Formats: sequence, C-alpha cells, structure tokens
Amino acid sequence: MTVSETIASTVPGAGTDTGTDAGTGAATLPAPAAPSGPDLGSEALRPHAEHAFADELKALAAADDRPRPARWRLSPWAVATYLLGGTLPDGTVITPKYVGPRRIVEVAVTTLATDRALLLLGVPGTAKTWVSEHLAAAVSGDSTLLVQGTAGTPEEAIRYGWNYAKLLAHGPSRDALVPSPVMRAMSEGLTARVEELTRIPADVQDTLITILSEKTLPIPELGQEVQAVRGFNLIATANDRDRGVNDLSSALRRRFNTVVLPLPATPEAEVDIVARRVDQIGRSLDLPAVPEGVEEIRRVVTVFRELRDGVTADGRTKLKSPSGTLSTAEAISVVTGGLALSAHFGDGILRPADVAAGILGAVVRDPAADRVIWQEYLETVVRERDGWKDFYRACREVSA
Repeated sequence: MTVSETIASTVPGAGTDTGTDAGTGAATLPAPAAPSGPDLGSEALRPHAEHAFADELKALAAADDRPRPARWRLSPWAVATYLLGGTLPDGTVITPKYVGPRRIVEVAVTTLATDRALLLLGVPGTAKTWVSEHLAAAVSGDSTLLVQGTAGTPEEAIRYGWNYAKLLAHGPSRDALVPSPVMRAMSEGLTARVEELTRIPADVQDTLITILSEKTLPIPELGQEVQAVRGFNLIATANDRDRGVNDLSSALRRRFNTVVLPLPATPEAEVDIVARRVDQIGRSLDLPAVPEGVEEIRRVVTVFRELRDGVTADGRTKLKSPSGTLSTAEAISVVTGGLALSAHFGDGILRPADVAAGILGAVVRDPAADRVIWQEYLETVVRERDGWKDFYRACREVSA
C-alpha cells in the first residue's frame, strides 16, 4: 500500500475529490461545519478574529494583488497590514490589532510562509495569544485549530485520539480515529496554534518534533501516517516567566523561529493599546465609551509601568517592584472592570474609585511583601503627585 493509500484509508474524507491534495496525495480532513444559531458577530461574547473582523479581511482580500503562498487567504503583505493597520486604496480603514515594531510582525508572517514553525515568546500580557489568533485568522481564515497547553495536556491533544465506543466495537480503524487540531491543520494545509507550550509536559512537547521536522504524523496502530500538505504551519506561544517549568528541548526549539514580543516601548503606546482593547471589549458588553476615562487609563498605565520598571517616570525615585507582572493585559482587565463599576454603580464615567480595587488586586499578589511595596508607593509617589489626590484617596480607602 502506498503512502497516499494509507493516508486515504486513515483520515475520514480522504481520497474523495474534495479531500485529497492532487499535488501530494495527502489527506484533507473535511472542513468544520458552519456554526448554527445566532449570528456570531452580534451574539458571541468573544467572537473569533475571523468573525469579528470579517469585513476587514474581506476588504483586504479584494484589494490584495500580491502573490499568496499555497492555501493562504492573503499575501504576507496583506497579513501584516491586517495586524498593523492601514488604509486601503478604496478608503477602507484596517484597525491595528498589534501596536509594536513593524519588523516583528513582518518576521512572524515571513516565518509562516516558510517550513519553520513560529514561537511567540514574551512576558505575560504581551499579546502573544492575541497575535497568534489574528495571524491564523488572516493566513488560514480559521483561528480555532487550537491546543491549549496545561500541565495535564495529553499527547492525544497534539496527535490524535480515539472514539472508544467504536474502538471497542470494531477495533482500530479510520472511523474510530479522532483527529487533533494539529492533524486537521496538517491535512487541510491550515495554521494550528499551541498556547503555553512550556506548560505542556516535556514528553508531550516532543510529539511535535516529527510533525515539524518530517511534516508527518505517524499512526502506528494502523501502520499508516498523515502527511502535511502545503500551507500547513504551527504557531506556539510561551512566556518568559515559565522558564524552568517545562523548558523546550534543544531539538524542539530548533524547529521554531522565535520572535520575542516586547512590552510597549512608551507610555503613549501602552495607553493606546489599553484604550483600544477596552473599547472593543466594552462595546461587546454595552459599557460606556472609553474616551470619558482616558485620564484614568493613563493613571493605571503609569502605575503599572513605574512599579514594573522599579523607577518613577521622571527617573528620580527608585521603587521596589511587586511579585506580579503588571502587564498590559492586566491593565486592560483593571480598566474594563472599572468601566463595569462605573456603568452599573456610578454615573458611567470612569473615576479613580472605579479602578482602585482592581489596581490593588493586580499589585498585591503576595499579601505580605507586595502590600508593603504598594503602601510605600502610595505614600512616597502617588500622594505627592499633582492632580492625583482623588486617586490617592481612592487607593488608600481600598487598601485600608
């Protein structure tokens, strides 16, 4: 039996006119059925990127006249434009999904156009998951082929599993095989995602080595394999704080091109990121508009950056840093929570009292050490800062 035949006999739907790549003979799994029920764009609490930004993706595809890699929905240039934002010739405005150095996005997109997988690395809250989702949405039109890494992630989540009722009734067969998101991506030439790769046990991580180097996934129970078709690639994310949890083996790390996502370079950039994301989240939750609370967003970002950097913005006062990451993602969470408070228990305008409790929860992770650091910061920095009296009083009240 040839490799093409073994694949066709293994994967459901393979060997049909629509299920086989004519160039390689590799299997193509059937596309997932379209979700039924209410319109995703209006009813889903958190729509997938390809649904939330469907109009932008459609406009980019229509205006995109550049070469596209096999099975890509957009050219690399259009994918980068989708992430970084811009204005198309017809006047369509593409909103930025990532605010940061353009070269980082260009390297990430270019990596996906090669046969090397992409590893997005950075401290928690640097938009690694956000970027991976939007990359998959722009490249493949499907960001849902996802493996969530945890300490309990099994090998089956990356390779394949079995329908045990069919397995017990009829033994190992193609009908009993349950493909993983990675197997689906290989068979259909799409982009798979693995979140928090370093949270996955090392022996399970190494399941990816053959997939990424040989572009095959063996199925020893059937004496067969699945070959990746053109267009397949994989995006993984990992954060710096997880070093030493389940470090990647050198063999696996060589299969990835690593792109480090930095924290926002300037306070203005971080304020812009927080305001944009809070506005997007707020609209889905029917919360007040962000412009009314820009000053409080600026305060939250200032507090987080100063405690994170261990020095005040003017460079005059050294500070102790708490144990938490105080990331941009946490700032977004604090402001979103504050907006909800102002909407349901206030006048709809974001005020110091609305964000004070959220800041305290983000800063004081260690009740003993972090509380001392926070109190010192309040008394030596916040108390003396012009225009921050209301903020100081609100923080003192929740810290008491």
